[in-house]
Amino acid sequence: MNASLHQLRTSKWTVPGMAAALAVIAWLLIWSGMQWAGDAFMLASAAVAGIPIVVKAVRALRARVIAIDLLVAVAAIGAVFIQNYWEAAAVTTLFALGHALELATLAKTRAALGELIDHAPDIAIVERDGTEIETPATQVRVGETVIVKAGATVPVDGEVLAGEAAVNEASITGESIPAAKGPGDPVFAGTLQTGGYLRVRTDAIGGETTLARIIRRVEDAQDAKARTQQFMDRFSKWYTPGIILLALVTGLITGNVELALTLLVIGCPGALVISIPVAIVAGIGRGARRGVLIKGGEHLERAATIDVVALDKTGTLTEGRPQLTDVVPLDSRTSEDELLQLAARVELGSEHPLARPIVEAARERALDLTTANIAYAPVVGHGITAVLDGERVVVGKPELVAEELPGIDLALAKYEVERLGELGRTAMVVADHSGVRGVVAVADTVRADAAEAIAALHRRGVRRVVMLTGDRESVARAVATELGIDEVRAGLLPDDKLEAIRELQASGHRVAMVGDGVNDAPALATADTGVAMGAAGSGLAVETADIALMRDQLRHVADALGLARATVSVMRQNIAIALVTVVLLLAGVFAGGVTMSIGMLVHEISVLVVIVNAMRLLRYRTA
Repeated sequence: MNASLHQLRTSKWTVPGMAAALAVIAWLLIWSGMQWAGDAFMLASAAVAGIPIVVKAVRALRARVIAIDLLVAVAAIGAVFIQNYWEAAAVTTLFALGHALELATLAKTRAALGELIDHAPDIAIVERDGTEIETPATQVRVGETVIVKAGATVPVDGEVLAGEAAVNEASITGESIPAAKGPGDPVFAGTLQTGGYLRVRTDAIGGETTLARIIRRVEDAQDAKARTQQFMDRFSKWYTPGIILLALVTGLITGNVELALTLLVIGCPGALVISIPVAIVAGIGRGARRGVLIKGGEHLERAATIDVVALDKTGTLTEGRPQLTDVVPLDSRTSEDELLQLAARVELGSEHPLARPIVEAARERALDLTTANIAYAPVVGHGITAVLDGERVVVGKPELVAEELPGIDLALAKYEVERLGELGRTAMVVADHSGVRGVVAVADTVRADAAEAIAALHRRGVRRVVMLTGDRESVARAVATELGIDEVRAGLLPDDKLEAIRELQASGHRVAMVGDGVNDAPALATADTGVAMGAAGSGLAVETADIALMRDQLRHVADALGLARATVSVMRQNIAIALVTVVLLLAGVFAGGVTMSIGMLVHEISVLVVIVNAMRLLRYRTA
């Protein structure tokens, strides 16, 4: 019972509900001929709704702020003095109702944050001294082994040591399809293990988990103001005193106190004040549900102006994992398997990243990669030589082959290297004392969604998509042609990427840089909007990027920019609705026919329209 009374007292609907009930009783009494009793209930209605408004206005004045509440308070008190009790009750009740609607809407638009918090786990099962023990998730120690059974929420960030399971990571990435997890895979606190059994080594707990970082990020972002909102705040500091002065001058000139009081009510910029924050909170909340974290209103507003997107190639446009693409024998005595086996046996002695796909491909074909009696001699930047079974074998650039095995005819090999290079592949010549045996080539495979992602960026209004890469010009051009990228800048060091961003900005463009949040840090920091892709589990990316995409999917860059544009569009629509409402009401007052209560009713309707318009963002459709 006590809990119910407390909930009733603290509910945002209690004051407007009681005030409205008293007003209805007042009208019934007036219609029955009991004018004095009706007036008394009207005064009671105005007092119930008006006292909290007066209290807030006084508190604001003590802080040297002239708030909207002051306009309503003065108008209501003035209406009581001129015995217009109905106007006093109507104005205060409608204002209280509008305030309750604002609170309810902001609570709904912040639902994404509430959902994230609900995902935070409370209990963990920890393996200690061979025994499974239940303990609060915050008391798990880094390095301990946590058991996650089917249907349980993962309580920590960590790495799977053993077991296999499907894990729903929607709370982190926004992806509803469960991800398969096995030994070596990362798991995140707050995700749901939908089937299987996992033993997880703890890497982070409590406030250090990815979920906790996301919650902090969304909290900070929803409180951060956009530049437009900052302008509106400064505007309202002058607007409210201006309305008070206009009402005072009008009353003195016309001698019509009711007209002056009506102007105070009509001038309330309620819809104007809520128009920006409700859109920002809704937009950022919607993004959080979809795994798109936007740092705040200012960054959201800036992202809406982006017309050039710069992307790193490796790991962004491509998978970042080179694979063997071609095995081309150039000797009639050599088969594909023999050529690959020879190249792989030599590449076993190399630590170069391009050696791995050759060796892995040979192992997949179950080729013999015996390393006995092999002496390796890597040549940095050119390839590797080896003495294999007493014979010298070279795998690398044609120049290295010519130097190590002079007199060999390399004409056909050079042709193949150039041909494969034009296709975006890195080719290596394989040769021994008998001549060129063939060419093997590797390439970093393009992401499956990359072409559609680039097309989506163009559809979202991005004029140019620019690739910034440290790779060779031929490789970069081949990838760009395949994906429909507008401009390529190849052979760039990190500082060169930074200068490329500055050059684009100097040309008058608003530039977004897309990278992993670490390797491309200088360019990401310099760009108008830095977008970190695949930020799940990366504390640095979540905390520092202007926009962090929790999923490692390029198409969500277009989604993020589209959401920013939609949010800014709603902000502008809301401002227009609010300003037009005020102008029309002011005109109506001076023309006659708009009373205090009608003005407040129209104001609250405009507030409701602004709220509903902003809530459309909660249903924004992303790819």
